[in-house]
Amino acid sequence: MTTVGFLGLGSMGSAMAQRLVDAGHDVLVWNRSQEAVDRAVAAGARRADDPADALAAEVSFSMLANDEAVEAVLTAEALAAASGRLHVVMASISPSLADRIAERMAGAGVDYVAAPVLGRPAVAQAGQLNILAAGPGQAVDAAEPYLATMGKRTWRLGERQSVANAVKASVNYNIIHAMQALGESIVMTERLGVDPEQFAELLSSTLFGGVVYTGYGQMIAKGEYSPPGFHIALGRKDLALAEEVAAAGGVTPATMPALISVFDRALADPELRNYDWSAIAEVTRRNLG
Repeated sequence: MTTVGFLGLGSMGSAMAQRLVDAGHDVLVWNRSQEAVDRAVAAGARRADDPADALAAEVSFSMLANDEAVEAVLTAEALAAASGRLHVVMASISPSLADRIAERMAGAGVDYVAAPVLGRPAVAQAGQLNILAAGPGQAVDAAEPYLATMGKRTWRLGERQSVANAVKASVNYNIIHAMQALGESIVMTERLGVDPEQFAELLSSTLFGGVVYTGYGQMIAKGEYSPPGFHIALGRKDLALAEEVAAAGGVTPATMPALISVFDRALADPELRNYDWSAIAEVTRRNLG
């Protein structure tokens, strides 16, 4: 039985840590909010005293909320406990931070793999995530058995860790486009008297199959965005990450300004801002100019 550290027990992190517990690992969990730790301990995990305690495990994983959380938790002092060990950052962070973290981990003697994921909490619970992994080959090899417990496929993207984060941002940029296109086309046909659920089914069962059009299409058609699987604020964060990736490559996406405007209008609405990120469709439906 391997001792595994896991830092960050939001809805995604909790599901991923539980997969490791259920696979028979001794999982040391840490989270800023103790309620999530209490639930994990009740489900078979062990409590870590602090981030360094979890990082000192044979291999450790983190699924923290954003750049700020990663900077605050994965400090040089905390990483000293992981010297000679492996740490896998599964959060969606900026490529620029991933590069800085790579330097910090190298200085601490820690093997570093970046492995952001594709999937919502229910997908994580089922162990069906797609995992985007980048890092030194031997480090990814060492992480792979654990990643296979949490996901259905690991996509290996080379040795530079920040590439995995750039790819994740680019994937989410496509999802955002799809949600905006769904919102616009559903509202256009809805105004003509077409049943929105029927139109969403038409799209997903003919030319636009796949989980994005099927899942988000029905959410938008029904106007049901709660409980949120992924908040609008997190979507806006990922849009900013895509903007960073584009700028680094000298790319000027034509649709980026329009999508930023839609997200900013949704976040300015006191009701919409608390919904799932697919609620950006309501900016069009409600004519929020």
